[in-house]
Amino acid sequence: MRWPIALHVTGLILLCVGLCMFFPLACGWYYDDASVAPLFLSLCVTVLTGVLLMLGFRRPKPLVINHREGMVIVALAWAACALFGALPFALGGFASFTDAFFESMSGFTTTGASILTDVEAQPKGLLLWRSLTHWLGGMGIIVLTIAILPFLGVGGMQLYKAEVPGPVADKLQPRIKDTAMSLWKVYVLFTVALVVLLMLGDMDLFESVCHAFGAMATGGFSTRNASIAAYDSAYIDGVITFFMLLAGVNFALHFQLLRGRPLTMWRNPEFRFFVLLFLALTAVVTISVHGSSYPSWADALRFGSFQVASIISTTGYATADYELWLPLPQGVLLLCMFVGGCAGSTSGGIKCMRIMLLFKHAYRELFRLVHPRAVLPVKFGPKLVRDEVLNSIWGFFVLFMLLFVLSGLALAALGVDLLTAFTAVAACIGNIGPGLGEVGPVDNYAGIPALGKWVLSFCMLLGRLEIYTVLVLFVPEFWRK
Repeated sequence: MRWPIALHVTGLILLCVGLCMFFPLACGWYYDDASVAPLFLSLCVTVLTGVLLMLGFRRPKPLVINHREGMVIVALAWAACALFGALPFALGGFASFTDAFFESMSGFTTTGASILTDVEAQPKGLLLWRSLTHWLGGMGIIVLTIAILPFLGVGGMQLYKAEVPGPVADKLQPRIKDTAMSLWKVYVLFTVALVVLLMLGDMDLFESVCHAFGAMATGGFSTRNASIAAYDSAYIDGVITFFMLLAGVNFALHFQLLRGRPLTMWRNPEFRFFVLLFLALTAVVTISVHGSSYPSWADALRFGSFQVASIISTTGYATADYELWLPLPQGVLLLCMFVGGCAGSTSGGIKCMRIMLLFKHAYRELFRLVHPRAVLPVKFGPKLVRDEVLNSIWGFFVLFMLLFVLSGLALAALGVDLLTAFTAVAACIGNIGPGLGEVGPVDNYAGIPALGKWVLSFCMLLGRLEIYTVLVLFVPEFWRK
């Protein structure tokens, strides 16, 4: 393990994060609020640390990062970004550094779990930084770094593969830098479009930007205590529902769509599965809440579709307190927490591609019981899926469920009730945000014990980096030559 390379690249990423603090700093200065001093000090500390790491650990030429180093850099950089990203919150008056770190990790991992009891009382500069951490973490700080810093060269692919959510990293261009840049162009284009559409509703520029950052990153931080419900607008609900679903789709498909290849999207089996699953679950929730919670079909569809889109895309925005709904729609939303969006999207969860291949593999084993000599390959569309990919997916699923159970029990041991404990873990490891019980859509994570917040922060990191990238660091063989 060449630590100078890892620390050099981490310093480079911290420099980028520090420079990004200029935008909320300018916002705080414009509104003349209390965030100016905390953001300015945080910017100086983060930029200085990044520069010192870059200068103190010079990179060799050419810079080639191997597979192991790529994983270390991604995990180290993400933890460092959450640590330094917590400085504005800690200096801005948060109760403890634990709370500040929790909020920062929740932002960069696009989880959206918050400890704030009164969001609207916070300075606008801090609220913009809070939402900006979503946006940076959505497409990925590592992918951003690869896009704007071509000297990473060959090693860039190792960072990209370690960071991009999903079992397969799509390479759209021959050069990985061009792939990262293409994804970011689509990401920025959709964000700008959403800002414009929200401004046509009952949102000003500041709120439109913050909510666009949250929706496109499938994060969920809002500038209002009641989240999107505060606007009580069918137009805003519809626009955000559409863009949450867009963000839950593989951005490689969006890239192909914008290049004039619309059929590529529908031919993708994961996209069809995601759309059909959303429609089916929306139908179940709409029928369930009609009459019991909403007298009209229009309202039942409006609120039902929004909540399903929000949870299955792992965004976490809310327009209704679904804890007041019947058990069936609550169960559907709990299912959505585990499924998540598509691979290659900004969403979390297990991912639709993995769910599909798990079912296909399970069916193949059942088929073999009837026809022991049959050769039945598992396919994803027209492509054959190798057994090593299936083994990796099964391993991911087992680790996901094991971590879910162990983390839930850890919270329960700290005195958290079972419903809150297990749905909080599901919401954090799936990067969703709200759960059930004391962490429901109209509640927050302020009541979770301090140690529990660190457990959940670790769950957020595991979920965002797809578990393997983090857990492999605890395997002794990883560090041996």
